[in-house]
Amino acid sequence: MPLKIRQATPTDQRAVKRIIDSSFPKFFRFFALRSVNSEEGKVLVVQDQTAVAGFAKLICLQVASRKCGCVLWLAVHPNCRRKGVASSLVKAGVEDLQRNGAILVFASVTRRNNASLGTFGKEGFRRIGFGGLWQLFGWRIFRFYSGIWYAPSEIVLMYSAAETENAPI
Repeated sequence: MPLKIRQATPTDQRAVKRIIDSSFPKFFRFFALRSVNSEEGKVLVVQDQTAVAGFAKLICLQVASRKCGCVLWLAVHPNCRRKGVASSLVKAGVEDLQRNGAILVFASVTRRNNASLGTFGKEGFRRIGFGGLWQLFGWRIFRFYSGIWYAPSEIVLMYSAAETENAPI
């Protein structure tokens, strides 16, 4: 299935909403919709031959002197899962964030979302706990958490280009 990854346009909103509705529990749908519709950051979509198959919401934030990037939301239409769509979006998201100056790239994933944890792990993301984030940011860790809309049920992952093997998170 040939995939095309591009920045979302206003005409993609309905398809992205359908993917959100079919991918997230009700509680998270509100936050996902609010995030993808905000002016902050950008949304990448992946399109197969006929329709939008998935999306990723990306943001950049400044924490102290470090420009950071984060994949906030990642979702794929149920009919397109297990076909490499999510991995393609993660790769494109990391490349986009780095191209725009992010020296550190993160993702936050609900701790029970094994599919997403596996996808990010396969693409070089590793779990980073509070202590690791504290070493990076010190007291500014709370600015970081606020910037990525961190929720207590989430795990923060950090991208490491040197670790793209499929190691457990």
